[in-house]
Amino acid sequence: MKPKELKAFDKVMLRKRAVIESVNDQLKNISQIEHSRHRSPFNFAVNLIAGLIAYIRQPIKPHIDVSVLTEGVPMAF
Repeated sequence: MKPKELKAFDKVMLRKRAVIESVNDQLKNISQIEHSRHRSPFNFAVNLIAGLIAYIRQPIKPHIDVSVLTEGVPMAF
């Protein structure tokens, strides 16, 4: 397989992988969202929504400043 040339935006986002990994870590450890066998879809939804609410209520969250990345670069989304 030939290596492909990445777009500039994709290269920058790959460098920001640590921020994405820290969000996943917080969701798993702090908000206690985990993969488990739920006996009903309702229990799964309650667990997921409770974990997301716990994440939203955190005072400090990791973030990526996308405005700096997009200055002068046309977005093709």
